[in-house]
Amino acid sequence: MPTTIFTSPSTYVQGPGVLEELGTHLAPLGANPLIVADDTVWDLVGESVSAGLKAADIAFERVGFGRYATPEAVDSLVEKIRSGSHGVIVGLGGGSAIDAAKAAGHLADIRWASVPTAASSDAPTSALSVIYTEDGEFLEYRFFPRNPDLVLIDTAVVANAPVRFLVGGIGDALATWIEARATARGRSDTMAGARPTRSATALAHLAWELLHENALAAIDAVEAKAVTPALEATVEACTLLSGLGFESGGLAAAHAIHNALTAAPQTHGLTHGEKVNLGTTVQLILEGAEREEIEDFIEFSTLVGLPTTLTEVGLTLEDEKELRAVSEAAVVEGETIHAMPFEVTAEMVYTALRAAEQLSRRVRARRGLPEPELHTAH
Repeated sequence: MPTTIFTSPSTYVQGPGVLEELGTHLAPLGANPLIVADDTVWDLVGESVSAGLKAADIAFERVGFGRYATPEAVDSLVEKIRSGSHGVIVGLGGGSAIDAAKAAGHLADIRWASVPTAASSDAPTSALSVIYTEDGEFLEYRFFPRNPDLVLIDTAVVANAPVRFLVGGIGDALATWIEARATARGRSDTMAGARPTRSATALAHLAWELLHENALAAIDAVEAKAVTPALEATVEACTLLSGLGFESGGLAAAHAIHNALTAAPQTHGLTHGEKVNLGTTVQLILEGAEREEIEDFIEFSTLVGLPTTLTEVGLTLEDEKELRAVSEAAVVEGETIHAMPFEVTAEMVYTALRAAEQLSRRVRARRGLPEPELHTAH
């Protein structure tokens, strides 16, 4: 029988106002925390973080952050940790700041914590980081021997973040079930290093169900800057359930296609989850999923505001050179697309990318949904 592994963060904390309790949860992890946050994030939540740490009598240092978790950014944080004698590092803000903090904490051999300020991806809970180039192209995954010691997400902060961040998180989380079930049908290992556990696959499906029940109402809540039960359920699905589901349940074609799309300049400016959602659409086509499932996914994605066409990621059917390059990059050795329960070739990806454009347009027209709008890179 194959080995299975389930991995998770030590502690997960979610709710309105929990950011002010950060000091209480950080205190057991280490002295003199180093907080990694860009200026925008710090302007928004720095006062709450500072007050919470002060209340817990914790001295800390905050360091700024750029846009991407690059090798250079990680190495710089390692130097900062060692020169400042920090016992724990905190990634505060978006996925790249969190990924850089995790990678630096591992290299410096200290504890690390994830404090996302939006439910924009499932990165915070995992024992891996996605590393990019300075231009935002996918470079590599880095794997660590343990998950974050703490994941803390304040839903009042999420409610006041731009709604597009939540939409991106929903796109990332919708892929979790589609990829996990494909991995379960195949023979590949998950990011945790073994075959998926039944519990991880079940959590991936629970994320799918919660999103279909709550995502649209959660988007309304963020538009109103309100914390509601629907928002709480959606944040849990996007952050905790999707994180556990992808890491111990498996990634497949959707994320491989996302990684490949980052190399196309036309896609720059899109969120992680927006590109992943096109990848999920393509994966469903590759699988030959039932017509009703594909069409329902396209409709739900459109209502949420997620791409299901080339147009919405800045590409067209005429961009053959870019589409061929994306297709080749998606199937390179080591990519997660090889977790699919059948062999996938670059030609198959190319065909499915083109099919997604036509299929999505037809479904939208038949179900009275708006036509896709061309994304302009910035």
